[in-house]
Amino acid sequence: MAQLLSVNVGLPHEVEWKGRIVRSAIWKYPVQGRCRVRRLNLDGDGQADLAGHGGENRAVFVYQIESYRYWQEQLSRSDFIHGQFGENFTVTGLPDDAVCIGDRFQIGSAMFEVSQPRVTCYRVGIRMNESRMPALLTGSGRPGFYFRVLQEGDVGAGDEITKVGEASERMTVAEINALLYSSSHPRELLERALRIEALPSGWRWSFEALLKSQTTGSASGNAGLAPATAAHPVAPGFRPLQISAIDHESADVLSFSMLSNDGQQLPMALPGQYVVLRLQPGADRPPLFRSYSLSGPASTERYRISVKIEPHGAAGTYLKEQAREGDILDISSPRGTFILEPGDQPAVLLSAGIGATPVLAMLHALAGNRSTRQIFWLHSARDRQHHPFASEARSLVGKLPNARAHVCYSRPSADDKMGEHFDFAGRLSRSVFDEIGIPRDADAYLCGPYQFMEDMKETLAAVGVAPQRIHAEIFSGDNSRTPGGIRATHKAPHLPADENHAGPLVSFARSGIAAHWNASKYQSILELAEACDVPALWSCRTGVCHNCESGLVSGTVVYGPEPLEKPATGNLLICCSQPARDVVIDL
Repeated sequence: MAQLLSVNVGLPHEVEWKGRIVRSAIWKYPVQGRCRVRRLNLDGDGQADLAGHGGENRAVFVYQIESYRYWQEQLSRSDFIHGQFGENFTVTGLPDDAVCIGDRFQIGSAMFEVSQPRVTCYRVGIRMNESRMPALLTGSGRPGFYFRVLQEGDVGAGDEITKVGEASERMTVAEINALLYSSSHPRELLERALRIEALPSGWRWSFEALLKSQTTGSASGNAGLAPATAAHPVAPGFRPLQISAIDHESADVLSFSMLSNDGQQLPMALPGQYVVLRLQPGADRPPLFRSYSLSGPASTERYRISVKIEPHGAAGTYLKEQAREGDILDISSPRGTFILEPGDQPAVLLSAGIGATPVLAMLHALAGNRSTRQIFWLHSARDRQHHPFASEARSLVGKLPNARAHVCYSRPSADDKMGEHFDFAGRLSRSVFDEIGIPRDADAYLCGPYQFMEDMKETLAAVGVAPQRIHAEIFSGDNSRTPGGIRATHKAPHLPADENHAGPLVSFARSGIAAHWNASKYQSILELAEACDVPALWSCRTGVCHNCESGLVSGTVVYGPEPLEKPATGNLLICCSQPARDVVIDL
């Protein structure tokens, strides 16, 4: 007979971990007497990171005393107390390999439905003082599971757990867990899982992505886990391209057109993608890696990048002063997920300064296809002297039957003529959007300085454009993507304090940082990124969730611990990998 042994609750509090402050509610302790279960939580309980925990589908976490005994033996531990694994209900019975998603249970006066396996994060490792715990729980087939609350009521230790219903499509918690996190994703099981009505939308999306990857043949890695930033992986490495032309686009922007010097076709880029350049400023200096959007039409014969020459920019200065027609540059394959999506809906191409480059490639694609979509080309520049691609963009817009261009100059000169060179004085704003009449159903593509894009996101939202229709490209390290619950001061990317100029060189291409690997100090590339304040997305830190999956521009890595499933070819998991030699990472 299944029985509720303990009801455990806990509120978020702060703990110190790895030199930072983590806010977590992973510490749960037994309550005395009866406890009220509500739709989203138990009385006295809470979650610190609502993006990853809590909500209707994760209202109550259940873990079995039988799994306690398993882990006591596996970890040689005897210090466990009820609530040790962060669970709300410690139970006997209800094993993960027997309980099915959609099963319904009566406990006390409350009614519950099994919704999903537990998704582990790094906090359970903190609670257990065992960093491997997220991977151990998931890989063991003993993750535990969540209840959604069908009927609020009171529960208490000693209550009998009575099964009162079950799903028509029977798949256990352990089976659903393995289907997503293991390396085996049989199509027939994915289709069965998607027939389970009680399966939450997030899990449904993951299984649909896995099915789609099998259908399209892009089955490398785990499409159900990989973040959007890791989509469209390409093979690592650089190839030499010859500079065929250098063009001055404005006072501070140069374009470099490049051709294959071996006669081989170049990979076709998607409109909006970028390449990484490897520049060698001197024999006694480390290479520079920089990401530049492709700014020209899609081609298998030539690439064009456009570079803003900053006063103290090392890469831009090198290209301006050293690069000449006929020279060879090392270029990666095109990569990135900021791409023009197909469809007939209106498209807003919105940029400032050098941010015009990826949306200009999108405009080339639309003009090349003679698109009949409603197109808005919106660009902000200081003045005509600092307005790159002005005539090129006007020509492309002129080829599109339903396109309109709107250019703002923040500081027009006396020679700049409104109506001829620009349309609005000042900056792009809500009033400009209202005058133009941006459609609410438009897809918007933004690129420019970080603050510009933050302002434009707010403005687009204010005129009714849905957040999922707003796409942005960021090449700086300004945007922190660490998980919720951590309080830290965000800094610009920099070399680590202990840089010792020995070991493999780890280059973070987007952040412009190259640091040497110190195996005695760092256990993973993620830890080195954190020491450099390079922003990176992560959650489990043990190769389970794939949130940290990133592009591997060049080089090779080894894993320790081994992830439950390897990332897509051309990507890496920074949370559990170490460089085997010099590597370049798309962060």
